[in-house]
Amino acid sequence: MRRIEKQQMFEKFQNETGVSSEEYYMAYKRVKRIKGFYTHLIVYIFVNLFLIFDDGFDNISFEHFFQWHTYSTAFFWGLGLLSHAISVFGKDFFFGNDWEERKIREYMEKEKVKEQNWK
Repeated sequence: MRRIEKQQMFEKFQNETGVSSEEYYMAYKRVKRIKGFYTHLIVYIFVNLFLIFDDGFDNISFEHFFQWHTYSTAFFWGLGLLSHAISVFGKDFFFGNDWEERKIREYMEKEKVKEQNWK
């Protein structure tokens, strides 16, 4: 997307919602970081699948699939991918800010449905 198109998109969005340019810029940066993470994830999956199966087809026996060096690249790259995920999604990667509250509501709603079904 060209810079002029981005600017026009922002102006239209700002007119409709009233957000400031700083808020928009922060949201734009966040979306770019998330997109970068998902691109990294897709490359990780395809490259490691290729490496594992390419190495496996070079060696006819299936014993090769159970050796450490077959998965070592995926393991260490996976650690890097995990750190990338944490840097993008923050420290609340697993549970989020309102995770406890959402879970409590979910369980309360399940109990409410159970009670309604018994009546």
